[in-house]
Amino acid sequence: MSSLSAIKKIEEQMSKSIIGQKKVVERILVVLLGNGNLLLEGLPGLAKTRAIKSLAKYLDVGLSRIQFTPDLLPSDVTGTEIYVSDGSKSEFQFQPGPIFNNLILADEINRSPAKVQAALLEAMEERQITVAGKTYKLPKPFMVMATQNPVEQEGTYPLPEAQMDRFLMHVKIDYPSDENEVFILNLVRSEEDTIKEGRETVPIEKIDPENVLKAREEINKIHVSDSVEKYIVSLISATRYADKYSENLDRWIDYGSSPRGTIALEKCSRVFAWLNQKDFVSPDDVIAIAHDVLRHRLILSYEANADRVTPDQVIDELLNVVAVS
Repeated sequence: MSSLSAIKKIEEQMSKSIIGQKKVVERILVVLLGNGNLLLEGLPGLAKTRAIKSLAKYLDVGLSRIQFTPDLLPSDVTGTEIYVSDGSKSEFQFQPGPIFNNLILADEINRSPAKVQAALLEAMEERQITVAGKTYKLPKPFMVMATQNPVEQEGTYPLPEAQMDRFLMHVKIDYPSDENEVFILNLVRSEEDTIKEGRETVPIEKIDPENVLKAREEINKIHVSDSVEKYIVSLISATRYADKYSENLDRWIDYGSSPRGTIALEKCSRVFAWLNQKDFVSPDDVIAIAHDVLRHRLILSYEANADRVTPDQVIDELLNVVAVS
């Protein structure tokens, strides 16, 4: 089985488990193959946690779930050193935390204060953890998949900008259609009947994670032309020097995207092209993933917030005023 076939198999299996969220499934795979981290946002009950857990279900890797709460401590995430004595020798030994796994489900990440959220920064960027002056490498593949409730909800803390920038994509989940909601009812009823009656479920064919590493090597070879690179850079530049492009952008954007946004846009475009069985990146690939890559990297002005202008509206204007090279 080729790496593309293996990834498509995961996509097919996940889509059967998460009804009506084809785009979300696709974005999860884009982030996995892009060696990044994913932030899923939506109201409670929209299958955010189910979407993330389904990836671990069909990919043969470990999953750790961390439920973020106001009283969570950084050591509850990273691990800590404990004093061990066996009579003849006493020493401090490192006790790894749940971060030491392939897939990390950071559930409701914005229900913990900034000091706990910051505990993930090194892991998300450098794939390592430093505790008591010692550095510990994290396993491969590694991916933090966080869920958050809208910031308007009770008991939430805004994520620091530095941490938001470390998410490769920020994907929003919306309500399913009426038709898909009927399928969801039938799926849940079928799962409950299977558990109640003690019937065996269909055996799951798990995919070897080595296919993910091979896919990443293939994705690195996807061709990106000079004109597409210039288009990507122009989009990011327009978020920083908005006055050169549009009066609306100039009014709406306080701070634009960092170079990390440029890298993310190019990387996700290559993954998106590979998933669509192309060996080159086109401007359409860039446009297709621009909202999910950039919506969390823009700091909007007071005027934009007062007028209830959303990041997606800003990105729409961005794509409208920046010409394709």
